[in-house]
Amino acid sequence: MSKLTIEELTDAVSGGVAAIRIRQRLQPAGGPGDKVFPPTYATGDSAPLKYAVEDRRIGGESIPCVLLDSVASQANRLEEALLEAWNCEDAEFPVFGVDFSEYSDLVDLGLLTTLQTPHRIADALIRDALTTDEEPLPFRDSEAGRRYTLASTRNATAVYQLCPTALVFGVWDSTGPRGGSGSKFQRALVSEIVGVNYKPGVKGASRIDPTGIQSKVSVYHKADDPSDWTATITDALTDKKGAPMLFSRSAAEGKGKPSSVNHSNVAPSIDNQAGGVTLDYALHTLVLSLPALRCLRFPADVDGVVIPPERRRTVEASVRTALAALALTAVAYQREQGYDLRSRSFLIPEAASPFQLEFVPADGGESTFYEFSVSDAQVLLKAAASAAAANGFAWEREPLKLKPMPKLVELIRASRRLVAETGEHAEAD
Repeated sequence: MSKLTIEELTDAVSGGVAAIRIRQRLQPAGGPGDKVFPPTYATGDSAPLKYAVEDRRIGGESIPCVLLDSVASQANRLEEALLEAWNCEDAEFPVFGVDFSEYSDLVDLGLLTTLQTPHRIADALIRDALTTDEEPLPFRDSEAGRRYTLASTRNATAVYQLCPTALVFGVWDSTGPRGGSGSKFQRALVSEIVGVNYKPGVKGASRIDPTGIQSKVSVYHKADDPSDWTATITDALTDKKGAPMLFSRSAAEGKGKPSSVNHSNVAPSIDNQAGGVTLDYALHTLVLSLPALRCLRFPADVDGVVIPPERRRTVEASVRTALAALALTAVAYQREQGYDLRSRSFLIPEAASPFQLEFVPADGGESTFYEFSVSDAQVLLKAAASAAAANGFAWEREPLKLKPMPKLVELIRASRRLVAETGEHAEAD
């Protein structure tokens, strides 16, 4: 098995290969047969499971499978892996975002980059941010923002220059100035992990309070601070009739009970809907669609110079190769970071074989396999980026930095106050 070269990747992207894929079997870190916990989804009480389950065709048979990590979740993990490489300066490509560091109460947010915002360059956090120019402009009103707004698959240069990862993981500018007609770029890199031939389990829960606090004791809202609680009835907040008000916090347990403030015992119970699963194995499938990259056009370089027709094929091949190398860098770094998906869902490769990429021919036939590592990815990305730069498509590490609009700062502060006062956390609308 040979190492992947920039020449071979360029040939593949230019048309010789349909897809680059990985199909890898994983097992729980605790060993085959150990229980793992898939992500849960909102379901009714009557639903047998809170997991995403379906039958899939494997080896000519219908096999019950459970989703362990979705396409969207995998995209986020791949982006996190790329951000780690970017932060360590192991990989150089454009990343920008909104910097909250000038606000002492929001300094924990730091620089929220397009590798972290849910909708990448099209996210509302980017939209509601200002340039750091002497006369700040909303991002969408800046030159870079206007160029992004007008971008499309027919002219993707602005996205390549500002946020190339959006061309790898996909983005839809549905909340921008053009609304639903905003630019849409499909995912070129798709990854998913499923558990094959699963069996649902059960989970027990209980808690013994070491202080012996009893559930029949009442707690009340404090008169001098209604967001706090008291067990002393004379210190309690009263209603219009003078009755003490039992403490209640949104999303907490029983009103007025010590459990509403996380005290007292929890009676033993069994959870049948989200009790984990055992499985034969987990299957990680990842596909990089090269036709999706070939759909992207780059008629002008990053300086706006139109590419002559006779050079378009060569120039665009170099740009698409840089995007492919960026995608494969994410894959290599994710592999290095491992597959610890969530609590009690830690997976490891089943076989101790070298990590390899499968190049699937565009016209069918036998695939070609290449051994691939983080160091290989670093070399490949550097070579691909240099080739694209030579053709007028150079990348800047930080093409721009934004600062949050005052209204965005106040929205975050108001949300934090709500959490502090009520204990409520973010929920989907």
